[in-house]
Amino acid sequence: MTDILHPSLRLRPNEQRGVLLLGDLIVSTASMFGAIYTWYRYTLYIYILEHPAISVERATRLFKIDGTFFTRVPWWFYLLPLIWLLLMIEIYEPHAAANWRRTLRGVAIAALMGLMGYSLVFIISQDPADLPRIGVGAFLVIASFLTLGWRAVYIRINTSSGLMRRVLVVGAGKAGHTLADVYCKLNPPPFIFAGFIDDDPRKRNKVYRGFPVVGTSEKLLDVMENQRISDIVIAINGEIKGTTFQSILDAQEHGIEITRMPILYEEMTGRVPVHHLESDWVIRSFVDQVRSSAVYEFFKRFMDIVGGLLGLVGFIIIFPFAALAILIDSGWPVFYSQTRLGKGGTIFRIYKFRTMIKDAESDGDIRPATEDDPRVTRVGNFLRRTRLDEMPQFLSVLQGEMSLVGPRAERPELVAAYQKQVPFYRARLLVKPGLTGWAQINYGYVASVTETTIKLEYDLFYIKHRTLAMDFSIVLRTIGTVIRRSGR
Repeated sequence: MTDILHPSLRLRPNEQRGVLLLGDLIVSTASMFGAIYTWYRYTLYIYILEHPAISVERATRLFKIDGTFFTRVPWWFYLLPLIWLLLMIEIYEPHAAANWRRTLRGVAIAALMGLMGYSLVFIISQDPADLPRIGVGAFLVIASFLTLGWRAVYIRINTSSGLMRRVLVVGAGKAGHTLADVYCKLNPPPFIFAGFIDDDPRKRNKVYRGFPVVGTSEKLLDVMENQRISDIVIAINGEIKGTTFQSILDAQEHGIEITRMPILYEEMTGRVPVHHLESDWVIRSFVDQVRSSAVYEFFKRFMDIVGGLLGLVGFIIIFPFAALAILIDSGWPVFYSQTRLGKGGTIFRIYKFRTMIKDAESDGDIRPATEDDPRVTRVGNFLRRTRLDEMPQFLSVLQGEMSLVGPRAERPELVAAYQKQVPFYRARLLVKPGLTGWAQINYGYVASVTETTIKLEYDLFYIKHRTLAMDFSIVLRTIGTVIRRSGR
């Protein structure tokens, strides 16, 4: 297949997401009709049991599955395919979709969230008869199995070498090596890393991470043809020689996709490579492009208000239980507060359920929480893992000091320390801090400058790419985190 498939026919990440979305929509729609049929057969079976004098043939005619039966189906039942797609938001990233274990976990979580959501609505509903348990249960079961079957086919086809992109990196220096390092950590790999092109005579025939320098820019077209390259990535910091630039233009004229190193890095990791950014790129990305539209800001604020009100209702419900648990475990106080930096460096105060021992910083040493922090109490550990400790912050969301989604609000002292060690750290303050965010759902606690840099890369990726769809997906993934009790 590698010999006959044109490079332009290999799917890019956005195209892969489109294929996944279309396949899942078809499968979930089929599951909906399968659930309706299952519901019909169950209703027919119960009717026959309750009316033994009526023959099966007559009962079947009475319950014939036709337009009349479909009018008995609640209107919201036809929205189940779309709800199913939303529940599976966590496995639409190509890296996650290509991994069978993550796919299996994602489908299981979607089914569990659907069951919990339905159960909650069923409990509080005034007319449970309008909520067909058999239909919803059948949908969740059928959708789970059909989705797993379709995703298994997708994974098998997507990982076929003939359909995977073949990427050649121009530049075997630090930036190129960074791409190779990231690539080796991905399982399964998102594309085939064919090697490097570099004009430096000292790098000729060198191998890094198993990927060779296969030639110079003069040989670019030959290498491209011989290895069926579909993508060329420019990983050169500084000026590009005229001959190299011309070779890249020639490759583009042959239909090859040309990508800059930061873009591929973002695609592979969901982060921005802060150590490989040039000043003009930073200005374009974080000055010109971060200006969001008024429409986005309006709907984001609307989502914050609705989410804040719902969150406060949840806070009122859990408050007596959380407060009692904290008091029994470690005594007063139930809450603690700290100053944090908001958008533009404005200072505000947050409130949380106390999860650490009293006087956790009695020595005056300000430090962030870490994994398995000994200062965290037993109840505090549960509250952190379920994110329930954050619920008092819904008040800050309603007041406009925070948003539902954004970078984590940090203490002024930590920001002052980090900005001296981590490039572009204060760029996090371009947007409001959030209760949850891209960095929070993708990375855990930080205990070093290196880990802080990685978390910043996630934050900058969010700032650069934020949309309402991304915000909504982060909220849904956070709900999944709460259910799994894997909060960080």
